[in-house]
Amino acid sequence: MQMTSVQALITILAIAAGTQFTRWLPFWLFPEKKDPPAVVLYLGKVLPPAMMGLLTVYCFKNVAWLSGTHGAPELLASAAVVGLHLWKRNVLFSIAGGTALYMVLVQAVFA
Repeated sequence: MQMTSVQALITILAIAAGTQFTRWLPFWLFPEKKDPPAVVLYLGKVLPPAMMGLLTVYCFKNVAWLSGTHGAPELLASAAVVGLHLWKRNVLFSIAGGTALYMVLVQAVFA
């Protein structure tokens, strides 16, 4: 089914409005002059480590440890993420570097 130009425009405007709403909402709920609620501070403290644990489990959940590459690309890329993070202390750099290394390993080295 093909959308008409009007339907496409309405869809684009709805997505843009939803995106802007979600960008502005935290500033409306928690103005700079007001302290955030205790639950928000608590979640800000416990969610980042919990998410890293979740992502680690997710990354290793389908590794075939007893066959194929025995998880070597995954372990090497994970070690690279840890090493890059300890070196630069930049989350995006660490994740991007580990992801790039993993892609090279699975597509060129362990192919």
